[in-house]
Amino acid sequence: MGGGGRMSVPPTTKKSEAESLKRVPYTKPPFTLSQLKKAIPPHCFQRSVIRSFSYVVFDLTIAATIYYIAARYIPLLPHHPLSYLAWPIYWFIEGCVLTGVWVIAHECGHHAFSDHQWLDDTVGLVLHSFLLVPYFSWKYSHRRHHSNTGSLERDEVFVPKKKSAMKWYSKYLNNPPGRFLTLTITLTMGWPLYLAFNVSGRPYDRFACHFDPHGPIYSDRERAQIYLSDVGILAMCFGLYILAMANGLAWVLCVYGGPLLVVNGFLVLITFLQHTHPSLPHYDSFEWDWLRGALATVDRDYGLLNKVFHNITDTHVAHHLFSTMPHYHAMEATKAIKPILGEYYQFDGTPVYKAMWRETKECVFVEPDEGDDGDAQGVFWYNKLRD
Repeated sequence: MGGGGRMSVPPTTKKSEAESLKRVPYTKPPFTLSQLKKAIPPHCFQRSVIRSFSYVVFDLTIAATIYYIAARYIPLLPHHPLSYLAWPIYWFIEGCVLTGVWVIAHECGHHAFSDHQWLDDTVGLVLHSFLLVPYFSWKYSHRRHHSNTGSLERDEVFVPKKKSAMKWYSKYLNNPPGRFLTLTITLTMGWPLYLAFNVSGRPYDRFACHFDPHGPIYSDRERAQIYLSDVGILAMCFGLYILAMANGLAWVLCVYGGPLLVVNGFLVLITFLQHTHPSLPHYDSFEWDWLRGALATVDRDYGLLNKVFHNITDTHVAHHLFSTMPHYHAMEATKAIKPILGEYYQFDGTPVYKAMWRETKECVFVEPDEGDDGDAQGVFWYNKLRD
């Protein structure tokens, strides 16, 4: 997708569900990060400004075309019950394309867009602000997620709860309607709740908010850029206000609000499914190390959307190992390291709709296995509430 496209990789051999749920090893791997890097062709680490921008131009052109068709022709449809399906269809398609734009901005935050940090930050700030994401704020918290993946104490997002920390109302959600409600709230409100109130994030000793430059998430040297992120959000909100005054609030909600909900839902779902799986371990501070934490992720299959999302979905393991690698080389890198990773590489091809329901049911809290010896007491696995 975009300039140059991506090389294709032979499809991963289909696993049975039982094989996909088999636990990955938790012991220290027999390979090092440098050995994995040597297995990847050197060109995979090279960033091209032209190629990176080609994806930006391609995605924005497609998004603009879809917007034009919707804004121009949907209002002309006759007033019929079926005509009301046109807007949701637009929201979904436009939201998928804009999720790809979101992924490119995420690449900028990892300095994977170009060799120039100022260019990465400029592009990332513009693209993320357009999608109401505080660029620098999320850039720094997300980097800390990459630095502490799999750590029960220091990871930044979707930090699993221990059984002893489960809320009193959890048992009342342990049923199909409760899980449906949980998923609905997570996919619609999860992203703004995380940004504004650190919901599902790591605990801090005081209120944490991505919009607060003086909050506990950020260091003193980062605070000025948090202000800049807030300015980007305010500028976008002002632009939306001007559009609402000119065209009406309903128009803004239809052409922008609907697709934005889809973007927010997908980025939460993608992140959730990449780090929430019955086969993945989590570690306490006595057992955790960076490499095993980075390997505690899973690649998923979103079908055609893999390409639309620039393969952030099915190359996430490689992304956690080498986050400054451009997304357009991640498939080749994944193919190169899979033989070395062996059982430490986890891919689950379960359909997304089935996987999100299963993980919501099966991955409620974490605890060590009963009867584990001392070497495994710091290793925690997902479990579910019993009926």
